[in-house]
Amino acid sequence: MREITRRGVLGAGLGAVAAVSAAGCGAGGERGVAGGAQPPGNGPARPAAPNAPVKPHFRMVGDGSTADTGPQPNQPAEPQPLEPGQTPPQFVVFSWDGAGEVGNGLFPRFLELARDHGASMTFFLSGLYLLPESAKSRYRPPNNPVGASDIGYLNDAHVRETLRCVREAWWDGHEIGTHFNGHFCAGSGSVAHWSPGQWRSEIEQAVSFVTEWRTNTGWHGLEPLPFDYRKELVGGRTPCLLGQANLLPTARRLGWRYDASSPGGRQVWPRRRQGIWDLPLQGVPFPGHSFEVLSMDYNILANQSANTTRGVPSRYPAWRQQATRAYLAGFQRAYETNRAPFFIGNHFEQWNGGIYMDAVEEALKGMADKKDVRLVSFRQLVDWLDAQDPRVLDRLRALDVGQAPAGGWNAYFRTA
Repeated sequence: MREITRRGVLGAGLGAVAAVSAAGCGAGGERGVAGGAQPPGNGPARPAAPNAPVKPHFRMVGDGSTADTGPQPNQPAEPQPLEPGQTPPQFVVFSWDGAGEVGNGLFPRFLELARDHGASMTFFLSGLYLLPESAKSRYRPPNNPVGASDIGYLNDAHVRETLRCVREAWWDGHEIGTHFNGHFCAGSGSVAHWSPGQWRSEIEQAVSFVTEWRTNTGWHGLEPLPFDYRKELVGGRTPCLLGQANLLPTARRLGWRYDASSPGGRQVWPRRRQGIWDLPLQGVPFPGHSFEVLSMDYNILANQSANTTRGVPSRYPAWRQQATRAYLAGFQRAYETNRAPFFIGNHFEQWNGGIYMDAVEEALKGMADKKDVRLVSFRQLVDWLDAQDPRVLDRLRALDVGQAPAGGWNAYFRTA
């Protein structure tokens, strides 16, 4: 879907781009068991996980594509309820749609950035990125031909690189969610028209591509992914932010805890829909304009270079600055007022010369060292939300966009 509104387009539907160089994940190759818990964001930089193979006593799952290696390393301390009058943290979630490494080095670049700033992120992995094109007949997309996809299948080298990066991301403490599979945004086969049962089929296939990559590729000598994906998977984001209404009943039956597919959210504290935390991309101030833009790279691009990802190069510096300022304006508005969690969505892309990747990096650096800021994954955020007194959350939700608590946080909670 590409319709541009005053708040930006509703989502993005571009798949992997051609490789420009060979790039693996990290400097040390495969990752093994990492150290203990660390608080994401506003804390010490997270050291890279040591290089070590998955231990043989860990439980292999299914065909050995995945393994249950125990609790995930590099997680924050168990969340605690806010104390009376306590200022809430400023949560920021950086998330990535697709999460494939196609040789441009962007996946490892942002893993390194996250380590440098003690951040956790959410990677919405497209299941097809672990399915070789030679096995595409295994994919049966709802309302579409067998093997069809509106994003490209990765070549074998890039599937291997994606596996390395996903392993490393999990060891570093990041969340592995789902961006489903074929990314169908338009026409009769669009996800906008899928039934709850069809969403169930799409999810089951996405899980199978992650948990059966050894069978599908024949690469039995590679290390497994170090997590049981059926337990790991607790949320996702739909292609082009479409189809949430029929996804939610299925997500609830599967035990998912959140969904990040709502378009056009506002910077207020989240609510549940059908028992699932609704965590939408948000409208943020768009410098130089009277309207807001959704907090995602593609939506900013659509308001800068319309339907092309290769706009006028002479405008790249100004667009890069504008994108950075939009992210920071959204952050600052929440940080200085209602402290609503702030969500930024991205793709590993090089649109308009890679300016949006630079903007995301600069924005993260501008947020990370602020007091009370926590750079977390969506799963870590809902862990915190679930630990709070519902009456406290109701009080937080009473604050509108850009509305600070009257008299400060202590007075605001006392008058509840």
